[in-house]
Amino acid sequence: MSKGTGYAEAGVDIDLEARGVRTLIDQLSYRRQGSFPMLGSVGHFAGLIDFGDMVLALAVDGVGTKMLVADGLQDWSTVGIDCVAMNVNDLFVMNLEPVAFVDYIATEGISVDKMRQIGIGLNEGARQANMNIVGGETATLKGLVTGLDLAGTCLGAQKKDKVVTGETIAPGDLIVGVPSTGVHSNGYTLARKVALENGGYDVVLPSGRTVGEALLTPTRIYREALDAAAVCDVHGMCHITGGGLLNFTRLSKYGFDITDPLPVPEILAWIQELGGLDENEMYRTFNMGMGYAFVIPEANLPALRAVIPDVQVAGTVVPESGAYLRGVKIH
Repeated sequence: MSKGTGYAEAGVDIDLEARGVRTLIDQLSYRRQGSFPMLGSVGHFAGLIDFGDMVLALAVDGVGTKMLVADGLQDWSTVGIDCVAMNVNDLFVMNLEPVAFVDYIATEGISVDKMRQIGIGLNEGARQANMNIVGGETATLKGLVTGLDLAGTCLGAQKKDKVVTGETIAPGDLIVGVPSTGVHSNGYTLARKVALENGGYDVVLPSGRTVGEALLTPTRIYREALDAAAVCDVHGMCHITGGGLLNFTRLSKYGFDITDPLPVPEILAWIQELGGLDENEMYRTFNMGMGYAFVIPEANLPALRAVIPDVQVAGTVVPESGAYLRGVKIH
């Protein structure tokens, strides 16, 4: 696998995907007439709706090809947590409280046991996020879908004056990272390619865990971010998903330099080594150990640490736009 081209070789071209999304967004020009208009623009972590003194928000996401790891291990009991996490974490970055969730299952055929296991994970994710699952949809799409795809949509709410948009981010702010639990739910097209070309999911890592167990570890739900925003002057927050450090560029016109990356999880180090991938490729594909980040003035660091003890200072905001790793721009 050639250096710097791993994710595209595996079948996902991040740059092409970004162009495709921008092209799609360019077509979305219609705006509702009357009450409850949209706030802001399409493209932040969640879409906002003006609801008087309140803001309503919607986020949508799915588990992606991590479902194929669950299929390989015949264990679907945690993917519901991932589905919830990928939605609610996108609300937390704007200080939005998740209140309701609907799931969508597209499958080639119903397996009762698989549905039971998925329900266990969805329920646990809802518990961790303190959120109601109010409904959903299951579609049998034989001939269109192979296997099973799990996605969801989350409704959030917040008082309008408490929404965090990133507008107050300024050079000199600290970037404070929160550890991930591993790969989370992004980059699995590449992660699976490396795993399957290097012994499969049964390979035992130095820790004693198998590659499959590490890959199936659920995404961390960062609900404590709401508590932190209540006591800290938070200028911005970021959920590190697909695109890695490039997610920071959604927050501000300023740049984000990760000068002190968080420790890299064992499974991600294994993927990098066995896949022959360079740092740029890894940090533009995976969370690399930092699943969530706060952008705060330095004076707020003690208050943030009091709420989330495992946070670590990872870098600073710089005047030049873009995302950087130790001063080198991620591209």
